Amino acid sequence: MSKANPAQPSQSELAVLKQLWAEGAQSAREIHTKVEPETGWSYSTTRTLITRMADKGLVARKDVHGLSVFEASVEKVSLMSDLIRDFASKVLELDQPLPATAFASSRLFTEEEAQALSRLLEEDGE
Repeated sequence: MSKANPAQPSQSELAVLKQLWAEGAQSAREIHTKVEPETGWSYSTTRTLITRMADKGLVARKDVHGLSVFEASVEKVSLMSDLIRDFASKVLELDQPLPATAFASSRLFTEEEAQALSRLLEEDGE
């Protein structure tokens, strides 16, 4: 799962990745059930998005007892570090990393992940 980030995901793709990071490998139907309240997508839209994400290398598909399941092919902390650095540089025009305290209250990261993210961002600023 710790393969180099093949492509930066869209906001829609991030919704799927967050679900996979939170709960691990799932079928397209399971993913859809979890993201539909937030996204309003039809099942076919979710399925098409997941297929495109597999083509881009963002998710991996495997068959388990005749059922296709998908898992994230990109590591959460590494991808978020890339996205945050890109945002800080291109949007905020910052030359230094954002402070670690910016991620302390994020529900997306465990304490350990927030610390790892902070380390990655600090390494980039050196």
